[in-house]
Amino acid sequence: MQLLVTSSGEVRWVYNEAIDLAQLGRLFIRRGSYVDPDSHGQWIADLRPVGGPPLGPFASRSTALAAEEAWLVAHWLISAAR
Repeated sequence: MQLLVTSSGEVRWVYNEAIDLAQLGRLFIRRGSYVDPDSHGQWIADLRPVGGPPLGPFASRSTALAAEEAWLVAHWLISAAR
């Protein structure tokens, strides 16, 4: 898990339950994407909620989830540090 603390004190991360982040204070969690099947049984990672593209289609949900996380880390989490 990567945590980014901005100069304003905002903490950003791609959500998982590895540690209890509520220990840091009040949480505000917002959806960064959706991973859903399409009409052909393929999986799409839709990153439009954070200004990204739809990714896929992928044959498996786990592959779509991995692509989703990689994109969020590279383009949403890291971009906040700049």
